[in-house]
Amino acid sequence: MTQVQTTPPSATTPSEASNRVTLSLYSRILARPEVGALVAAVIIFVFFLSAAPAFRSTESFFTILYQSSTIGIVAVGVGLLMIGGEFDLSAGVITITAGLVNSMLCWNYGMNLWVGAIVSLLFCLFIGFLNGYLVMKTGIPSFLITLGTFFVLQGANLGVTKLVTGSVSSPDISKIDGFSSLQAIFASSFKVGSVTVWGTVIWWLLFVALAAWVLQRTRTGNWIFAVGGNPDSARAVGVPLIKTKIGLFMTVSFFGWFVGMHLLYRFNTLQAGNGVGNEFLYIIAAVVGGTLLTGGYGNAIGVAIGAFIFGMTSLGIVYAGWDPNWFKAFLGVMLLLAVLVNLYVKRMSTARKVG
Repeated sequence: MTQVQTTPPSATTPSEASNRVTLSLYSRILARPEVGALVAAVIIFVFFLSAAPAFRSTESFFTILYQSSTIGIVAVGVGLLMIGGEFDLSAGVITITAGLVNSMLCWNYGMNLWVGAIVSLLFCLFIGFLNGYLVMKTGIPSFLITLGTFFVLQGANLGVTKLVTGSVSSPDISKIDGFSSLQAIFASSFKVGSVTVWGTVIWWLLFVALAAWVLQRTRTGNWIFAVGGNPDSARAVGVPLIKTKIGLFMTVSFFGWFVGMHLLYRFNTLQAGNGVGNEFLYIIAAVVGGTLLTGGYGNAIGVAIGAFIFGMTSLGIVYAGWDPNWFKAFLGVMLLLAVLVNLYVKRMSTARKVG
């Protein structure tokens, strides 16, 4: 009887193995958008630990987390939008618009604050829809469309508030029905020992986890990367380009509304001129977190780390006793470095090694 030897299916010839394309371990690590931000966060954290003794307490750490959350919540939406290839320069002022709509509507007409909060949400979602619709239907860059929205909202915030109240601040709403329950949702805090933990920190972490899951585990996440990376190809393979981008603009508006509710129900009143400039902080948090300005690359965890770097820096400078005017200079340097690092990381992550 003759014996026939067979080669196992998994076996490959030397020539086939030599042509296999693999990524090096270094490239696989760099493929994570948040790696650069994580390294920067560790360096900044260690630096302030040594430079600012007040930075070392547990209370200071949770204060930093709170500061980071107020930027980080909206930055999550802005980061998703930037991955989708667009910008929203109205994201800063819409937080104040949300609070003003809620407070002045209920104060003038005697409504329950819950009604005002729902109307405010619908209004903010409409602004997000309008931004996305105009961008997609006109072909005008989102930078210009949302810059126009920024000026409209900024002027309306100041003009309407002064017309209604005679000043540039909204009325105190703490005595209106619904205040306590809404405050418990948007501006609550609790004690862990001697440390105060604000609810926005918990909400921030939940929003980051949800955004990370959507990007990495759902079809919607694939659509977001596709419309940001190559819109024409995405449309050709059936990705709902218009709906996806409009949805991203509305997501930014939702997060802006959420932060606006927090500000209103924590302080009971709002200054109509606030919020201007925060849109750049959201973009910086996203870019520092590894999101490319060209779209199609980034993740939610990196954006969260970018927001945490903002919180560490803004309070670390104060804890160290330095002139806080240097903070804006630091943000500019950090943004430039982040852009350079992100480009380098992107190139390295796509490099291939022939084994």
